[in-house]
Amino acid sequence: MATTHAFEAAAVLGLLPARPRILALGEPTHGEDALLDLRNGLFRQLVEQAGHRWIAIESDCLKALVVDDYVTWGTGTLDEVMERGFSHGFGESAANRELVRWMRAYNEARPVSERLRFAGIDGPLEMSGPGAPREALTALHGYLAARVDADLLPCTVRTLDRLLGDDGRWTDPATLLDPSRSIGRSAGAGELLLLAEDLVALLGARTPHLIETSSRDDWHRARLYGRTATGLLRYHYWMADTSPGRMPRLMGQRDTMMAANLLAVAERGPGLVHAHNRHLQRELSTMELAGTHLEWWSAGAIVSACLGEAYAFVATGVGTIRHRGVGAPPAGTVEGHLYALPADHCLVDPRQLAAAVGEAVPRVSPWFGYFPLDPAHLTRADGIAFVKDLPREQVT
Repeated sequence: MATTHAFEAAAVLGLLPARPRILALGEPTHGEDALLDLRNGLFRQLVEQAGHRWIAIESDCLKALVVDDYVTWGTGTLDEVMERGFSHGFGESAANRELVRWMRAYNEARPVSERLRFAGIDGPLEMSGPGAPREALTALHGYLAARVDADLLPCTVRTLDRLLGDDGRWTDPATLLDPSRSIGRSAGAGELLLLAEDLVALLGARTPHLIETSSRDDWHRARLYGRTATGLLRYHYWMADTSPGRMPRLMGQRDTMMAANLLAVAERGPGLVHAHNRHLQRELSTMELAGTHLEWWSAGAIVSACLGEAYAFVATGVGTIRHRGVGAPPAGTVEGHLYALPADHCLVDPRQLAAAVGEAVPRVSPWFGYFPLDPAHLTRADGIAFVKDLPREQVT
């Protein structure tokens, strides 16, 4: 039987060989506030005990700027932030609302250097499809146009507007199933990608001047606009692809964008990131779709390869989600072993757990929205958090 620990910051950090720049906490399903409450508690302890100043979640990185402006500077109201600052319906979560409220209260009387910050790691990629690149492109252009000579810019904002056209062409949900509806490989989209790359190159080349004439914070935000614009345009390029490589390239592009945002948080960290286990794992990601085997590297795998011990990953497993039809786990599974433990939630060393369960049988979920722990992946995690039963309260 594996030794259990309370799910607390000291116990999590005690499992790690070094203090990480990114501590990644995964979840096996979305929309369960019980998991977000555990995340919130861990973040508070990391702030108070380990000097963490950043939290990042699996939400639109541009929308998240609304949240960051509120918690850092008090811009807007809490209701406005919850409505406009999250993607995927995450603004409806009571736990997310409590996180934002607590961060603002923590920051209110503190100097800027000690304030907590908020980030989204996902691209502007809702379930209906990718967003238009207009916001990121024009914001990057505007930042540069205000600070460098006009003759250094590769284009005017009018040129961007002409090439972008109607945003509906970019956000047409029909392109998810019909690549021919996508404009991602049109001549205009190709020109936009070249211009975006030129703007990003100019941003890098003028770094000293830009930081001096704006602020380091504004420069970091401009970098976010740049990587989001180029990432989105590449995503749209693969939306228009008709080859068998379309889906793995789209999956990989999304995780590549997440990885870039995580590495940006690491530069300014240490920080806690919360996203799906599958995005944060170190293993090659796989999926069976319509009889086709897909493979791509997750954001966690990319960031782990870049940061080494400065990246740590704690996977989360659950026993039951009865309101989703997920009952008690079979005894021969990893979750079955953990479900037999007395604690309602706990932390275990994955190496001890792997030795205790031996040749565990993979659990099969009756609900598509829940992904059980993979027995073969246990020892590639730095910790396993387990919640025995998720209550009915939920986001969606």
